[in-house]
Amino acid sequence: MFNSGNSRGRKKYRAGDFSHSNSNQSRSRGRGRGGRNSTFDPSFLIQNAAFATKQPEYVVKNQFADFDFHEALKRNIADKGYVTPTPIQDQAINHILDETDIIGLASTGTGKTAAFLLPLIHNIYKQDHKRVLIMAPTRELAVQIREELTSFTQNMQVYSALCIGGVPMERQIKPLKKRPDFVIGTPGRIIDLEKRRVINFNDFTAIVLDEVDQMFDMGFIHDMQYVIERLPEKRHSLFFSATLPSKMNDIVATFLRNPITVEIPRQTTAANVAQDIIKVGGQAKIEILHDLLSREEFEKVLVFGRTKHNLNKLAQKLSERGFNVAAIHGNKSQGQRQRALEQFKKNRIQILLATDIASRGLDIDDVTHVINYDLPGTQEDYIHRIGRTGRANKTGIAISFID
Repeated sequence: MFNSGNSRGRKKYRAGDFSHSNSNQSRSRGRGRGGRNSTFDPSFLIQNAAFATKQPEYVVKNQFADFDFHEALKRNIADKGYVTPTPIQDQAINHILDETDIIGLASTGTGKTAAFLLPLIHNIYKQDHKRVLIMAPTRELAVQIREELTSFTQNMQVYSALCIGGVPMERQIKPLKKRPDFVIGTPGRIIDLEKRRVINFNDFTAIVLDEVDQMFDMGFIHDMQYVIERLPEKRHSLFFSATLPSKMNDIVATFLRNPITVEIPRQTTAANVAQDIIKVGGQAKIEILHDLLSREEFEKVLVFGRTKHNLNKLAQKLSERGFNVAAIHGNKSQGQRQRALEQFKKNRIQILLATDIASRGLDIDDVTHVINYDLPGTQEDYIHRIGRTGRANKTGIAISFID
């Protein structure tokens, strides 16, 4: 429970003082109201988190040294300090080395990017006529995949091109004309480049659809179908998603051939994220946030808001109060968003303000706290937001401001 009074004359507030007798009200809030302004109150979810069961610990069967990777790739893996694979890596890598189609069901932060990159790098390196197309829902995730690919291919002469919006298309055409081994990008920009005849989908022998559930949520279903219809019939197809709802059945049926499903059970958020609320009770949220961020334990904090305009105002106010802060949202240029993320990842700023654009797909190490300054619209958004902390077997804290 968080309690705060201070010498500046601000009002006291309390966190975690919700009443179990109000659980029915908390459960229904945000569901019966339509429109963009509806919100999800996590009180009921938090109250019941203590009763969630932790999944049995997975027993790893391989070490990275056991996989049949090329020696150059093994050296790069060792240089990054990788010894023991995560469950998704342990189960998926050998199947991908064998060029078997895969349905990989795993949440972000489970190591799935390396699970598909490492065997694909090996396959490309051994057979230089092969090419890989990787599609991701957001620019940030595409950049992250490209960065991880680069780190694994040092001194291997494996080349890649990044194709995302927010960057002049002309900068991306030149590297594409060199026929790189990997093309990584977002659906819209990749299709734009294909329509300009800079990309030919028939050239790719392997394709990865990453975070497919998010691509569905963002309205990319027709873009995915467009690409799949133009791929060569003989191909290696990899499908990664946190969940596999029935709405994806058509994509699965047309995209994959006799796939093997590798599923990593979703750990409950209670397993490694301590969740709490602060009842605002008419107090100024900026004052409550100021007091929290001033505490020593709030080392690396991700703060979520609902609108771009309010986030800009909040960033300005926090900066005026002496906090090291940056903001990312849809109105920021790709360069601004990437610089802010890099500063946050490298601990050059303490606080990153974000709309839900940052709640999925990003792997940011050592976030100590997630603060829902504005409540999310749905329970799913809430779970994805707080999942930015408590990653890689570390613990984290998520705090939600409730009126």
